[in-house]
Amino acid sequence: MMAQTRALLIASARQAFAQVGYAQTSMDAFTAKAGLTRGALYHHFGSKEGLLRAVVEQIEGEVALRLEAIGAAAGTPLEGFRRRCCAYLEFALEPEIRRIVLQDTRAVFGDVPAAAQSAAILTLETALHTLVDAGTIAPVAAPAAARMIYGAVTEAAFWIAESDDAQADRLAEALRTLHRVLDAILLPPPQGPIR
Repeated sequence: MMAQTRALLIASARQAFAQVGYAQTSMDAFTAKAGLTRGALYHHFGSKEGLLRAVVEQIEGEVALRLEAIGAAAGTPLEGFRRRCCAYLEFALEPEIRRIVLQDTRAVFGDVPAAAQSAAILTLETALHTLVDAGTIAPVAAPAAARMIYGAVTEAAFWIAESDDAQADRLAEALRTLHRVLDAILLPPPQGPIR
């Protein structure tokens, strides 16, 4: 019953946050619509901010699964890495991700929750180690490169999402720039002897 109540609160809040935004969402309105009380919200999440954090974690978990599938569908691990980075930027155009993860989360918390950041960085770091170990890319300090790529992609996604009328233009600019950044970082290993 408790897990069901928690899931219902998250689903109701997610719908309300996506429709009207976090700031405009009335806790009384969405809890009543779900047939619950404000007390249930406080019991499970401690506050409206705690509920937003749970919603963002759920969405970020779904995004991670989508990115994993995109990477797995690519022809090579390197192409999968590129496609994952590009897809995250493309997700900034999706209304729910744009509003909840990229706008409301930044307004309330200043950034994506630390757990989601750590998971994303670890995924990038693991992929970079794999690419280096396979000789696909030149040796790179994977922990540093993963954080740099994560920061660049995340900040670009925030930048895309903050525009009301130029999102598509910003996405195109961000994708072009991302490819240039990745080309610089993901260099192939040198061929033959170095002179």
